Amino acid sequence: MDPDDIQDLFRAVGPVAIKRMFGGKGIYVDGRIIAVHLMGELMLKGDAEAGALYEKAGSHQWTYTHRKSTKPVAMPYWPIPSAAFDDPDEAEKWVRIALDAAIRWEK
Repeated sequence: MDPDDIQDLFRAVGPVAIKRMFGGKGIYVDGRIIAVHLMGELMLKGDAEAGALYEKAGSHQWTYTHRKSTKPVAMPYWPIPSAAFDDPDEAEKWVRIALDAAIRWEK
């Protein structure tokens, strides 16, 4: 996903800063990370409230297995629902949910 596509998808919350991280990209609004693009997948920031909405839409929380453990580690990111790529209104809905979750993380 190129930077122009990311800017377009996140336009509902204004311009985003895109920074390299962990072999992928972090996507920030006003200094808050609201999404990551890793391993070819765009994932939105979540918490308990947003995670329930993502899962209802068919998404799943991103987990990985740490090299020193056999237990999966859950990260606060969920793949963006696929409808967001084809519908600007859907994109706005999910991006705003991610931004709200990022704001709640600060509290």
